[in-house]
Amino acid sequence: MNFEYTQKVVALQQQVTSFFEEHILPIEEEVNKYVYDPKHLWQPWPGMEDLKSKAKAAGLWNLFLPKSYGDLSPGLTNLEYAPLAEIMGRVLWSSELFNCNAPDTGNMEVLAKYGTPAQQKQWLTPLMNGDIRSAFLMTEPQVASSDATNIETSIVRDGDEYVINGTKWWSSGGMNPACKIAIVMGKTDPTAARHQQQSMILVPMDTVGVEIKRPLSVFGFYDSPEGHAEIVLKDVRVPKENLILGEGRGFEIAQGRLGPGRIHHCMRLIGMAQRSLELMAKRASERSTFGKVFKDYSSIRQEIAKSQCEIEQARLLTLSAADKMDKLGNKASKDLIAMIKIVAPNMALNVIDRAIQIHGGMGVGQDTPLAHFFAAARVLRLADGPDEVHMYQLGKSIIKSFSE
Repeated sequence: MNFEYTQKVVALQQQVTSFFEEHILPIEEEVNKYVYDPKHLWQPWPGMEDLKSKAKAAGLWNLFLPKSYGDLSPGLTNLEYAPLAEIMGRVLWSSELFNCNAPDTGNMEVLAKYGTPAQQKQWLTPLMNGDIRSAFLMTEPQVASSDATNIETSIVRDGDEYVINGTKWWSSGGMNPACKIAIVMGKTDPTAARHQQQSMILVPMDTVGVEIKRPLSVFGFYDSPEGHAEIVLKDVRVPKENLILGEGRGFEIAQGRLGPGRIHHCMRLIGMAQRSLELMAKRASERSTFGKVFKDYSSIRQEIAKSQCEIEQARLLTLSAADKMDKLGNKASKDLIAMIKIVAPNMALNVIDRAIQIHGGMGVGQDTPLAHFFAAARVLRLADGPDEVHMYQLGKSIIKSFSE
């Protein structure tokens, strides 16, 4: 791969960085205080829409979508978008300002790639405009959802409608008052071949029978206003036209959705780790113990040096995966995608943990982003498949390649 970014991408990096420095970093503390305040639970920070308008006006909008979709997408490749996702990772809530936040990104990719013109008009266009938000409902509390064939939610055809029954949880985005549509994964035919039982269907959040049972916290963080919901679907009826692609195509859609999403997650993790390293280095220059500045301790220098090495390794591996995806597609890149999903969250946890240790008591409180970074990185060892699943599949692929 060519490690030199094009002039177009360099210019976009400069634009996103400038937007950060001018509009995001100066208000980071203000926004965090607002969203962490229980009085404002599930309420967006009042200035969010104004900032989104500024980003849209600057052309920094829908940068994630690999292929062009109308005038609202710049049509960047995965490799071109990767460094932009890293910049966004430096502040946990910043992706929304550029309409590049999960799970909306994955849902928009699904609708752009697999949706009918009617589905795209009704749901993709307002999502890409930033007028509404969305949720993705796959994981279930009753089964080990790391094996998605375990999913029990039923999607049953009844005349011109499908009837949906089941319980979902960790439905990210589900608590947001702007969430209007969910993509639900369930079984349309439990008797079919193992990977042809599942389907995906569009369910408006105001449909009768959709009940938000409770919000779920992540290490004490509610991630307001998006949140993570447990949602009960009881005799939910939607038109048959809401089915995406066709019955039994759920796994096919999931694989198309998860490849780019894992690049986004991993690059944001690298952004978190990079910012943690910068905070660590700054702290080491400012604090002293026993008559010696932190930065002069050999152990501190080693922690910082190891962190920089690990960040750069993960960055290059993720860029390599993005490059291969662009050239050969998701299927040919599955081993590299598995590698980055194993490496990036663990790397970020190591770096963030070192930064917390060097900050001492300050590192576990709300005065730095480190504690929330740590919670977010730990979740990503589970989201989009736990480490064990990726290692199992990667090991199987490697053994097969050297034994045939």
